[in-house]
Amino acid sequence: MSDNILNELLTMSQNLGDPTKDYAILGEGNTSARIDEETFFIKASGTALATLQSKDVVQVYFERVMDLLARESLSDAEISAGLKSAKVDAEIETMPSVETFLHGVLYQLSGINFIGHTHPTAINAILCSQSAAEAYSGALFPDQIVYCGPAPVFIPYTDPGLPLARAVWEATRSYCDAWGETPKTIMMQNHGFIALGQSAKEVENITQMSVKAARVIAGTYAMGGPHFFTPDILNRIYTRPDEHYRQKLWKAR
Repeated sequence: MSDNILNELLTMSQNLGDPTKDYAILGEGNTSARIDEETFFIKASGTALATLQSKDVVQVYFERVMDLLARESLSDAEISAGLKSAKVDAEIETMPSVETFLHGVLYQLSGINFIGHTHPTAINAILCSQSAAEAYSGALFPDQIVYCGPAPVFIPYTDPGLPLARAVWEATRSYCDAWGETPKTIMMQNHGFIALGQSAKEVENITQMSVKAARVIAGTYAMGGPHFFTPDILNRIYTRPDEHYRQKLWKAR
């Protein structure tokens, strides 16, 4: 089972890192996959998504990652030591990404089996702008809602590592309370994008549609600004049975 999950993770990572897609270059971004209730795979620090191989993936324990998150303050040295201790195989030299904490908290949400964190140029052009929060405050077209959910989680800039993981955990819990379900996308100001999926393919689909949405958003600002759906229209699209049917089909592909 873990071999199948690893292979899906590698394929997803290489697709997300494909330079022709412009989602991530060099060592940008990180990916992960849930193995079971105790462990998950995470991209190793310093590796590239486009060329990710099995030797570039580290298996870590959920419990040890979450124990570190529960501590009020940790030095950089303690974080490094903690990540090392979280590895299932202590003998391997590769270290898990510093965003292991971020992935760990997101797997506490319901229905998440794969995570793809990338830095698409189209999305970051918006996230690094003065209008970032406004630009992601509404939805613009039906397929954006069908694939990416009714709204993204928006995170003001936060230092990567433990601080970011804690900020994301608070924001995603608030999202779940507000919408009654797990988010599909997270937009991190001046940083990047996260897609959350039940399958590796769903993560790729969400990323692809989010990049298209970013291009549409940017285009609207050249024509007077975004014309967001009203709450009534958004809810109608999001609750239509035919759209739910399409969601199920694409999750399986």
